[in-house]
Amino acid sequence: MRRRRTALPPPPLPQRRGVDPVRVRLPAEGAWATVREHLVERLTGAGDDVVDGMFEAGRIVGADGRAVAADAPYVPGMFVWFHRDLPDEVPVPFPLEVVHRDEHIVVADKPHFLATTPRGGHVAETALARLRRELEIPSLTAAHRLDRLTAGLVLFTVRPGERGAYQTLFRDRRVRKEYEAVAPYDPGLALPRTVRSRIVKERGVLTAREVAGEPNAVSHVELVEHRADGARGLARYRLVPGTGQTHQLRVHMTTLGVPILGDPLYPEVTGPVPAGDFRRPLQLLARALAFTDPVTGTERRFRSGRELAAWTSYDRWAAGTYEGPPDRQ
Repeated sequence: MRRRRTALPPPPLPQRRGVDPVRVRLPAEGAWATVREHLVERLTGAGDDVVDGMFEAGRIVGADGRAVAADAPYVPGMFVWFHRDLPDEVPVPFPLEVVHRDEHIVVADKPHFLATTPRGGHVAETALARLRRELEIPSLTAAHRLDRLTAGLVLFTVRPGERGAYQTLFRDRRVRKEYEAVAPYDPGLALPRTVRSRIVKERGVLTAREVAGEPNAVSHVELVEHRADGARGLARYRLVPGTGQTHQLRVHMTTLGVPILGDPLYPEVTGPVPAGDFRRPLQLLARALAFTDPVTGTERRFRSGRELAAWTSYDRWAAGTYEGPPDRQ
């Protein structure tokens, strides 16, 4: 039986550019005398001067929205909120298109290079923050995540009370996903086939890898069409994941000997991609989503309208002269 989560107090600070304030709960055990002492230790990358400046400016607040003093006594279990300074981000110059919107969900067609949710150096320039601003829905939350380098469909929930129902769909693998990829064409590769392996992704390591053991990753791979042009032959593939391991499709395509074009990590690490370099997008697209809506009972089917550049701009991509469209990927 799963434990029911305790409802968290609502944030006393408004969003900033579609980004939620940071919430910190003071640990039950610790030798800190004041709230400041704990935050200085916890926010190690910020530095004492930055934390002190936040206290002086009244930017760290309690549940009542009032500023917390730097010398406020440490209270185990206490919540404090604050906004971090937003990082300098290069805007992703491609539209984030809404495929569907109603009172329960929003389905967006995400461009390459745009992160789904705030993480690391990608905060305000994310699909979630953009949609909150553009649609004026501050309660919007992502039901799942799509890699920053992958384009395609992402499902967001509108009502906080319904969020768990949609997230459970993905956790329990009750969403039918279909991806499209452009990769080298190998006439000797027998397709369709289902690839099964065990994939592990270690924290702090850029790439995932296959290891011996019980398979935890399953991908069905089909050849849709191909263009044979000597050593530059390319193919368009339909990929249907049966599981959701990190980088699963990218790893399995590499294992088959046809790594996805534009991949900075597989078969070898050539990245990271410099900020603002949008010339060679990963040729992987989350093409379709289908599921039974857990709230309305409706059968939902959505399809991305995007196309992969290595296929639609084949000659330029093959010649190495493709530099990305001015407004769409």
